[in-house]
Amino acid sequence: MKILVVGPSWVGDMMMSQSLYRTLKTLHPDAEIDVMAPDWCRPLLNKMPEVRQAISMPLGHGRLAISVRRQLGIHLRTQSYNQAYILPNSFKSALVPFFAKIPIRTGWRGEMRYWLLNDIRLLDKAAFPQMVQRYVALAYQKGTVNNADEIPKPILWPQLAVTETEIVQSKRIFHIPEQLPIIGFCPGAEFSPAKRWPAYHYAELAQLLFAAHGYKILIFGSQKDSRIGEDIRQSLSADCRQHCFNLAGKTTLEQAVNLLASCRAVVTNDSGLMHIAAALNRPLVALYGPSSPDFTPPLSNRVEIIRLITGYHKVRKGSTESGYHQSLIDIKPECVFTALTQLLAESQ
Repeated sequence: MKILVVGPSWVGDMMMSQSLYRTLKTLHPDAEIDVMAPDWCRPLLNKMPEVRQAISMPLGHGRLAISVRRQLGIHLRTQSYNQAYILPNSFKSALVPFFAKIPIRTGWRGEMRYWLLNDIRLLDKAAFPQMVQRYVALAYQKGTVNNADEIPKPILWPQLAVTETEIVQSKRIFHIPEQLPIIGFCPGAEFSPAKRWPAYHYAELAQLLFAAHGYKILIFGSQKDSRIGEDIRQSLSADCRQHCFNLAGKTTLEQAVNLLASCRAVVTNDSGLMHIAAALNRPLVALYGPSSPDFTPPLSNRVEIIRLITGYHKVRKGSTESGYHQSLIDIKPECVFTALTQLLAESQ
């Protein structure tokens, strides 16, 4: 059985889609699963043992370009796929499998694509309240799984494979001594500071960790998070600063995954890196403010979610001059330190 999956375009969504791949391999052990996704996803897909290969989606987010999608679909006809799973709900995401003439094209109803899918599912959002449940439900024949309770348990959560050799090589590139006990910080978040725990709180937590246990800190993120990382470092005492490495914007995604795998634990905002850390089974403290963990929680048994408010708040701008949201400001470093210490003790 040959399967093509049209994957999502966001880090967190891509990570949760691995639960579908793991489920498909359980149901069809001999299946060959290819995933079509943007090139930046390749480092993640390469660390998913269930995926045979990543296929590049050359079009950026939002571009229709029907002729390009048609040519890509025609090219993929030679692969003789038996079934396609289309995870995004957009019209354009269903075009390539249609043009590839894949016999079974499975997905949720979505945006004006009745004629593009022939195994179309009607989504009851209340029946499947989490994104991972919606992905996994597609693996089962239509009508056999009608709500989250009917999905066979346990759901196979994302699980990235990283070798010790990959960890060592990435540490050497950034001159990180192999024996250091490391805590990872992921202080960035999409859209705005409203989803970020304040940089000065991260700095205070780094001081607490260094003073109490001698932990070193690795700061992860994209290029746009580099300034946040420097704000954290510059707020530290001189001796603690020597043991804090700002890698935001300096690593490739593959290197960041390898280095996250080396961390004793990770402290993170609601972000794509949070889902990567969860898939690496690192003890994880996840800090939430206006966004809710209900729909896309970190999928791990080794996570402590700290949130002081309830409900979902569609906030792109914080409630203070700094841009931070008050609910995140109110999460004190001492609280995070206590939760992290407990997680580390339980993982010994």
